[in-house]
Amino acid sequence: MKNITLSADEDLIELARSIAREQRSTLNAAFREWLIQFTQRTGDGQAFDALMKQMSGVDAGGRFSRDELNER
Repeated sequence: MKNITLSADEDLIELARSIAREQRSTLNAAFREWLIQFTQRTGDGQAFDALMKQMSGVDAGGRFSRDELNER
């Protein structure tokens, strides 16, 4: 595992530590989780494509006119 150094407002760091403690975690663990989520965002397009492929068999029950689609 590699160490990194970050700079942030002292009050913000203390608040983040407090929240992590409430969640029975650490700021390091919270940051690692955020880093995983942050790096996976680049794959969102692939996830969307996979979801659309899964939903390709969904049938809305027929074709709708423009007026039907715009009904509220």
